[in-house]
Amino acid sequence: MTAVLVVDDDPYLLRALRITLQAHGYDVSTAADGRTALLKARQEPPPSVVILDLGLPDLDGTAVIRGLRPFSGVPVLVLSARHGSEDKVRALDAGADDYITKPFGLDELLARLRALLRRSAGPEPEAVVNAENFTVDLGKRRVVRGGQDVRLTPTEWKILEVLVRNPESLITQQQLLSRVWGPAYARETNYLRVYMAQLRRKLEPDTANPRHLLTEAGIGYRFMP
Repeated sequence: MTAVLVVDDDPYLLRALRITLQAHGYDVSTAADGRTALLKARQEPPPSVVILDLGLPDLDGTAVIRGLRPFSGVPVLVLSARHGSEDKVRALDAGADDYITKPFGLDELLARLRALLRRSAGPEPEAVVNAENFTVDLGKRRVVRGGQDVRLTPTEWKILEVLVRNPESLITQQQLLSRVWGPAYARETNYLRVYMAQLRRKLEPDTANPRHLLTEAGIGYRFMP
């Protein structure tokens, strides 16, 4: 049974999540503060995934993630009541894997949970990634759409490769800039806007309503196959 650690200081939400997750076959433990969460994350067997609220009474959620990372690579799904992007970006850069904003639908929470578990348990992405409207051959560095090769610039390829190798994962602007251009360019978000627009023109059937290369406003990008 998959073990989930839920960390939130709201007892009503903790109870609701425990009941819902148990009904879907998860083994659920809970913590109402950051220090208890870090202690439970060290217990055997360790959790397979952590659902973590950013607003805790003792430690900020970002501090909990930083405390986790030296000894655990467990996927972390952040719950945030903060609608601004700055706190979410800090959490993602600290090592969170995804986030969902309160209030949220339980169906969306469960879907994001399943996606995190698939990525953490599955093998490395295959050499060929089949999206609905195009195919990416990572080994041959080749993109095919509608039976025709798509010509990408070296920079376009690097951006697409990072996203495709992390399907459904939210990649922050800073992470993408650092991987493609280097750490010195981590603030040059205008670069990404230009290149993402170019990629969408080449790969998306409807550039105004992208299906595969999605923007999380002010935060980053996500590839959906």
